[in-house]
Amino acid sequence: QVQLVESGGGLVQAGGSLRLSCAASGRTFSTYVMGWFRQAPGKERDFVAAISGSGVNIYYADSVKGRFTISRDNAKNTVYLQMISLEPEDTAVYYCAADRYIATIKWSTMTPGSWGQGTQVTVSS
Repeated sequence: QVQLVESGGGLVQAGGSLRLSCAASGRTFSTYVMGWFRQAPGKERDFVAAISGSGVNIYYADSVKGRFTISRDNAKNTVYLQMISLEPEDTAVYYCAADRYIATIKWSTMTPGSWGQGTQVTVSS
């Protein structure tokens, strides 16, 4: 349905910042709820944040609330994840996701229909 490509991952020191980007294909980007998940080695994939098509509704996992900010630029078909005060526990592969119908508040318990390939974020102590 929609192709997603993440970028912006890398190595950063604890306490540092990083901004991830997710570029989406198609002409109907503004109709998709967008979000981010992450998966550490040997662990399950966890929800991080979601944002509605208009950007009005936003929902964060408790573990990142106050440190991460999700945003989108519909003119550029791009969603962002600004991460500050990074901790070693934030180390994971971060995945961008999209869905036409799952409300932001439900993203922690439901699985979106489209996924990107993931980008590695490593936070050193």
